[in-house]
Amino acid sequence: MTRQDPAADAVSIAPMRPQHAEQVLAVYQAGIDGGDATFETTAPTWRQFDTTHLPAHRLVALDGQMVAGWVAAVAVSDRCAYAGVVEHSVYVHPAARGRGVGLTLLRALLASTDAAGIWTVQSGIFPENTASLALHHKAGFRTIGVRERIGRHHGRWRDVLLLERRSPAIT
Repeated sequence: MTRQDPAADAVSIAPMRPQHAEQVLAVYQAGIDGGDATFETTAPTWRQFDTTHLPAHRLVALDGQMVAGWVAAVAVSDRCAYAGVVEHSVYVHPAARGRGVGLTLLRALLASTDAAGIWTVQSGIFPENTASLALHHKAGFRTIGVRERIGRHHGRWRDVLLLERRSPAIT
């Protein structure tokens, strides 16, 4: 485990392991319950999560034994032209918000993806999720567009802002 950012108030970053599963999914569900994090309505099973998220790019922020947050990436396509493009999610435990945990996780993920030769990390964020938008912009993401009324969520159409961060390591 390595500390990533002193602003994260004593959390350490570690690879996500099966022993973190219950807490990771609970943090995910807390984000879902907030209503502005995802179109999902329930967290997946650990098996579903484990099979879809790239093992090399799944991290947890630990505050002692508590998972204060997590970040994970999925491939956007199995086509070779998109081999260097991933989509990520980052979630912070409600009790750990405002401590820099999200930024620490994003910086660790970006170090991981840069080292692996991934050239684009993207995310879709509801416009109402202003905290996530600010976090991503601070981490070097830029808003590249709006997907208007892309899906229905709790009976209403939602827009999604598409953000990306291009790796400076790829020329």
